[in-house]
Amino acid sequence: MQGRAPSRTAHGAAAHRAVHQTVEAGAIFADRFARVILGEEACAIAEQKAADPSTRPVRLFMAARSRFAEDALSAAVSRGVRQAVVLGAGLDTLALRNPHARVGLRVFEADHPATQAWKRDRLAQLGLAVPATLAFVPVDLERRSLADALLAAEFRPGSPAFFIWLGVVPYLTREAVSATLTFIAGLPGSEVVFDYSEPLENYPSERRARIQARSAHVAGLGEPWLSHFDPGDLAAELRGIGFTELEDLGPGDIAVRFFGAVKGKASSRAGAHVLRARRG
Repeated sequence: MQGRAPSRTAHGAAAHRAVHQTVEAGAIFADRFARVILGEEACAIAEQKAADPSTRPVRLFMAARSRFAEDALSAAVSRGVRQAVVLGAGLDTLALRNPHARVGLRVFEADHPATQAWKRDRLAQLGLAVPATLAFVPVDLERRSLADALLAAEFRPGSPAFFIWLGVVPYLTREAVSATLTFIAGLPGSEVVFDYSEPLENYPSERRARIQARSAHVAGLGEPWLSHFDPGDLAAELRGIGFTELEDLGPGDIAVRFFGAVKGKASSRAGAHVLRARRG
């Protein structure tokens, strides 16, 4: 990322969310600001790319992970949580939509300073006011602790908080991922939803070339994949740092919950996961 330019992968994720609103009519995840914040020119380009059927699985996964995260957030708010932190927010629009603003949910958007500066410029260009319930938290997790950045934004570490961390973990070092999860686990009543990918050796040989090609593509954009996790090892690590309630959806589980697949017949193959971890 250079200057005030946004992350390329963050922009790509926003494009998938925007296209989902038209191609699938937002069937899995409705977001009335997705197309607005991306812009019509970028939407038109994204829709041209969406004509390629190979883009559909990634688009639907991104819709499903957002739906899973915000469903879990709603449940947390019903339990009294009033702080939500969106890590690596990119062009996420939760703070603009905030369905829990009336009960006092405060949203903290933590992101790389370059991407966040671009987003703030974009909101100003569109005439979209920054909600009073939104706090921007510029932070590079490889260089500054999340705790320090949040405290500077008046985050209350003694109160329960819900963290949404989508499309970020694969691009961070294992050390940065571990430090962030340990911080979250140390907060009372904390909960986090994040997505991750499995290591190459977990994939059957016939799929490895495709995964390697995708890895090479994002590396070419200057944002390489750095971290992968085996589901069993990750679960043990999360329990080891204090999380007691885990819900890990692999490709087959996602297909059953969001795409209408029949339970028991859905694929158990390796792939992208979305996981919810809560400290009891």
